[in-house]
Amino acid sequence: MNHRTNGILRSEELAGRLPSNERLNLGPIAVIECVENIPCNPCVDACPRGAITIDGDINGTPSVDDEKCNGCTVCLSACPGLAIFVVNAAGEGGMGSVSLPYEYRPLPARDERVDAVDREGEVICEARVTRVLDSKALDRTPIVTVELPREHVMDVRHFRRRSQAP
Repeated sequence: MNHRTNGILRSEELAGRLPSNERLNLGPIAVIECVENIPCNPCVDACPRGAITIDGDINGTPSVDDEKCNGCTVCLSACPGLAIFVVNAAGEGGMGSVSLPYEYRPLPARDERVDAVDREGEVICEARVTRVLDSKALDRTPIVTVELPREHVMDVRHFRRRSQAP
């Protein structure tokens, strides 16, 4: 199946769109998993460093300039498709982090332990909430950062709160 029928991106659809391992190890960077050719560009306008561009017209897919992006997370709340994440594989002790848009209430608390899930919603590891940003500047889309084992930063795309698990 492809993402158009089940909503789950396949690795082939992300090939060539993800940062290199070398760049991931330098610090936080935005990862855009938008593959739809639709008229949308709020991420371009939101980026204060001009690191996000769309080749061609507004119907193209956005890309990130690895050298300009510092992983500030401003673009996350601007994306109406919730398709941007900030990953950081440069953490200490074999740890990394993923910052993601979170549109559920109540918000998780700092240091809360959660189950990190992949694109299919399968639990792949435990994570710890390290930061919760929620301000009017984020356009009602809070940003939650979770710390997890470094090897999972490119796979984790959401989390399940343990107190609210099914």
